[in-house]
Amino acid sequence: MASLDRLIMLASELGATDTIIEIYKGLTRMIRFSNNEVTVVKEMMDEKAAVYVAIKEKRAIIEVNDTSTAAIKKAIKDVVEMAKNSQPSDVYAPLPKGPFSYRPELLKVGKIKGLPEYLVGYVETAVNAALNEGAVRVAGTLTYTTGSRILKTSGGAEGVSRSSSIFISVRAFASDDATGHFVSIATDNKSFNPEMAGKIAGEIAKLAVNPTDCEPGTYEALLGPMISASIIEQVGDASSAFYADIGLSFLADMIGREVASKVLTLVDDPTVPGTVGAEPFDDEGLPTRRNVIIDSGIMKTYLHNSTTAKKFGVESTANAGLIVPLPFNLLIEGGGKPLDSLISSIDDGIYVTNNWYLRYQNYRTGDFSTLPRDGIFRVKRGSIEHPVKNLRISDNMLKILKNIREISQEKYWITWWEVDKPVYAPYILLNQLTFTKPY
Repeated sequence: MASLDRLIMLASELGATDTIIEIYKGLTRMIRFSNNEVTVVKEMMDEKAAVYVAIKEKRAIIEVNDTSTAAIKKAIKDVVEMAKNSQPSDVYAPLPKGPFSYRPELLKVGKIKGLPEYLVGYVETAVNAALNEGAVRVAGTLTYTTGSRILKTSGGAEGVSRSSSIFISVRAFASDDATGHFVSIATDNKSFNPEMAGKIAGEIAKLAVNPTDCEPGTYEALLGPMISASIIEQVGDASSAFYADIGLSFLADMIGREVASKVLTLVDDPTVPGTVGAEPFDDEGLPTRRNVIIDSGIMKTYLHNSTTAKKFGVESTANAGLIVPLPFNLLIEGGGKPLDSLISSIDDGIYVTNNWYLRYQNYRTGDFSTLPRDGIFRVKRGSIEHPVKNLRISDNMLKILKNIREISQEKYWITWWEVDKPVYAPYILLNQLTFTKPY
């Protein structure tokens, strides 16, 4: 990293008190499929360099899609000028002082068969599994990514990590208005299960044939892993100290208070080897750690970088995000009951398998709405009766958290278009959830 040392020195000579240079180089192979067939195979190289500087309370970040020394030099000169002309923040926290050691198991990558012929085979496996469950058409995407990340800071932190992941999103159609969706994500061949993703998507689609309108109202609700991951990601993001501080979090001023049912323990843990969200160090170079956000319903911590930690009078949780600290790898911990047991306990409810377009009416209070997607089912007296349609969820995040009755034993790693960060998500049973018309 000798060349990065010289670049860090250049920033210092230009007036920076703190500097971070981060370089990423990666390869992505993506396959799209529709009508049961592969339609697109693409390969993309990704190179980018991010430079962060602080001049005491003045900070700036720039990102360029060129990792050459000349490009980074120019970026440093530009970002220092940006910092000089920026408004000072109300807190200055110097970068953590390294060097640091990182867990060796988090620096390794799993073994994935990433050649195009293997990837096409995974798609065929998923499509056939969905068709075997009753789907007539299957579509989706598969993405394989491998790359390396280099970090160097003026605080003396430096690290190199490598990552690889594979992801498949399967949407199955039993008819035009009967669809199911599921995913599989992994960092190695053993954990990747495209057959499972296709099977679950096909099962949901088959059950969703001939949906009927449902009366809006407040019902017991069962949330499948796709939508429970969406809700839990919102909780993880709301636990950012930055959002809590600026009033854009429904978890603001909640440390030590009951924010959820005792059933819920939510952890951000990037130290779990072999998971997609595993990271050895954060953007300031601190070694990552396990952080319990909610423990049996009680809010325990916000997620911090050095700046927010100083403002709140605590230590960093190693979640930088240079401006906005955020979670890496969200897990709902604890046991639970089998899915069949959750369903059998519902007297009068609705089972939602997926959602999209989650939007807030008020970030501070947590009022939001979202559209159920794919199979939605009426549940009465402990059994799924029939599919329904034309509903919107209109509720409040804190209310939902406090209405959690039970979680399932079954948990799945979820990411997709609506869920950016990996979430280890169960089925979640709610005492009540409010449904309105979608228009």
